[in-house]
Amino acid sequence: MKTWWKDSIVYQIYPRSFQDSTQTEFPNDGIGDIPGIISRLDEIKELGANVIWLSPVYKSPDADNGYDISDYCSINPKFGTMADMEKLFSEAAKRGIKIIMDLVINHTSDEHEWFQKSREPASPYRDYYIWRPGKKNCPPNNWTTFFMGKAWEYDEKSGEYYLHLFDKKQPDLNYKNPKVIEEVKNILRFWLDKGAAGFRCDVINIIYKTSLDDGKRNMTVRGIEHFKSQEGNHAILRELRRDVLDKYDCFTVGETVMVDLNEAKDLCDEDRKELNMLFYFDHLEVDRRIAQFIPKKFRANKLLNVMTKWQQGLDWNAVYLENHDQARIVSHFGAAEKNRTAAGKPGKYWRESAKMLALFHLTLRGTPFIYQGQEIGMTNFDFKNINDLNDVVSHGLDKLMKKMCIPSFLRWKWIKASSRDNARTPMQWDDSENAGFSKAKPWLDVNGNYKYINYAAQKNDKDSILNFYKKLIAVRKYNECLVYGDFIPLYADNRLMIYQRKTQNNTKPGETYTIALNFSSCTVKLNKKLSGFLTGDLILSTADSSERKKQLLPWEGILLRS
Repeated sequence: MKTWWKDSIVYQIYPRSFQDSTQTEFPNDGIGDIPGIISRLDEIKELGANVIWLSPVYKSPDADNGYDISDYCSINPKFGTMADMEKLFSEAAKRGIKIIMDLVINHTSDEHEWFQKSREPASPYRDYYIWRPGKKNCPPNNWTTFFMGKAWEYDEKSGEYYLHLFDKKQPDLNYKNPKVIEEVKNILRFWLDKGAAGFRCDVINIIYKTSLDDGKRNMTVRGIEHFKSQEGNHAILRELRRDVLDKYDCFTVGETVMVDLNEAKDLCDEDRKELNMLFYFDHLEVDRRIAQFIPKKFRANKLLNVMTKWQQGLDWNAVYLENHDQARIVSHFGAAEKNRTAAGKPGKYWRESAKMLALFHLTLRGTPFIYQGQEIGMTNFDFKNINDLNDVVSHGLDKLMKKMCIPSFLRWKWIKASSRDNARTPMQWDDSENAGFSKAKPWLDVNGNYKYINYAAQKNDKDSILNFYKKLIAVRKYNECLVYGDFIPLYADNRLMIYQRKTQNNTKPGETYTIALNFSSCTVKLNKKLSGFLTGDLILSTADSSERKKQLLPWEGILLRS
């Protein structure tokens, strides 16, 4: 079934790193804000995006950069006011842009009014959270957090422990309490009535804890078998959809934790009436041994196998290569880090690989999500040591690996390449001080390569990454096959990937697009069989190859139509 959100291009904004302005209570404080976003709406429209996913702007003490919310219906003064937020909805709508909010409902901040009241054992809010007595001066069970620590915190005032699957300042809500679900419904209605077009739902498949029994030993999160993708979780999502979401013209995309394909289908197949689509992580971990942290050799055939599983397995995909929790894709799968100069200038094939990855991303079946800076090929930051990092996960991982006796140089090598802060450095708008992001020292340092990589330098360069994105988005928007067509894998090896998008039509011949991608810094010679796949008219290329049917140049990608 065709819908507006399937036809859309979504642009993710991480507000504190997007654009600082002078129009808040804290002008030029080095933190991006809502008036700053409003000032850049024309750039988003020119890119071709028509939906913004806005990472949290709610009131928060910022223990986890806004993902610890102390008031869901108020705006953090660092970002502006509710009047600013209402103006953002209005100004975006004038440009044909919708906005989806970040819904963080597994946990609140420990500074939320609900939690503060819940610390009194007799309070009606006590059961809003998961409180338990300890066992012989030990926590109630052996669970660990996603931030590499114990999942229970003792509260002196209460005389009991509370559960937190993330930071200790992010206590988990208790979804066995119907009042909590009603509170969430009210939050949804509040923002939908304000003008939101939907929600990105944070860690949405772990909100319901079936039991609090001890967890089995594993390498990641102990206890996860008791709360990942539980039946109670599905029931809550169906209730939210039935009672609130289906009464609005909106959509939901879920961030899901460690889901396999069958779990994903249960969460977002259309007939189940839960989520509309979800984010999975398999494709970004094909060159990782443990989650996103420990690397292994990249092979294009493994990536194609993973993408085929998800592209063909789900009713609809949310397709992405970057977000605020992932390394920059041109540094991860691309060539930005190869031969990077001491001055920070990116590697030889930075531009080519960024364009090739754009072609890969925007020819997949599903709704594309582009992260701020991806459209200009922003790279990982050149951090010098762990003290440069703000990210709580990176610091937790460093402590964990230190306990495992992993040498400091190796710990730093892995963390530097995978830290969430790589994606959180300020947006590089121009080559002025602080990259045009702010007139003050930014909350996180600007990448030193902003003199080479910035929006202003690429805007009028017809060969730039930015203009390639614009061209490719325009091609996708006016070619239904690239949005809704079937995904058909043709060939892949360590470096080369070839696949098709195809529509079937009962009354006339269907349309076919063929995509060939070279994930390497070497020219790939094509034999007769491979050349035979590359038929049709050339629509786009990331390079100028005169022998297109016989070879693909380093990091070249081509799009053909027949």
